[in-house]
Amino acid sequence: MKLLAIDTSTEACTVALLVDAEVQERFEVSPREHARLVLPMVEALLAEAAVVVTDLDGVALGQGPGSFTGVRIAAGVVQGIAFAADLPVLPVSTLAVMAQGVFRETGARTILPAIDARMSEVYWGCYEIDESFARNVCDDSVLSPALVGVPDGDTWVGAGTGWETYADELEGALGKSLVRNIGRYFPHAQDLAVLGVDMLKQGKGVLPERVQPVYLRDKVANKK
Repeated sequence: MKLLAIDTSTEACTVALLVDAEVQERFEVSPREHARLVLPMVEALLAEAAVVVTDLDGVALGQGPGSFTGVRIAAGVVQGIAFAADLPVLPVSTLAVMAQGVFRETGARTILPAIDARMSEVYWGCYEIDESFARNVCDDSVLSPALVGVPDGDTWVGAGTGWETYADELEGALGKSLVRNIGRYFPHAQDLAVLGVDMLKQGKGVLPERVQPVYLRDKVANKK
């Protein structure tokens, strides 16, 4: 199994190459530099592994939510690679990628990823770990931090820039349901690759032309 994974939907630009059970990753927090960084990262990983794009079994995409421009950068690069090599695309929620990373790093199994969506809102998700994979237990959404909620009966770990920016509001809304706030956290392509392989094994790859970035919000700026 050989899979390339790309996510540029947050301040982090991250690319990973999975070859069988081994994953190599490039990761850099560099806002507004993703368009410059992403292709050299891809080229370096492929060259180091002596892999060409036609050797790949698929390409995993961090499809958002997140930065409107960042989401489009990854989608465009992934579509181009997949078209050129006739590969399936594995689109994965960026929030799911974050939840998978928190599980990998901490062992937490009920995770609340939140990205600062600006305009006093967060991109919000509720994820549980099922057989080592992050699965959503509520639909990803964009909403005010004061309005977030979680399913009953679990204790949750929060992570992401939303938890850094709106800590007081989120902690107040969740009360005793929250056991830990990790704060600032970004998606890693190595976790995207793991979720992408799981999707590929389930036959959930899509054609490149069917790839749709996920924004969750239609408007991008406040109007006076």
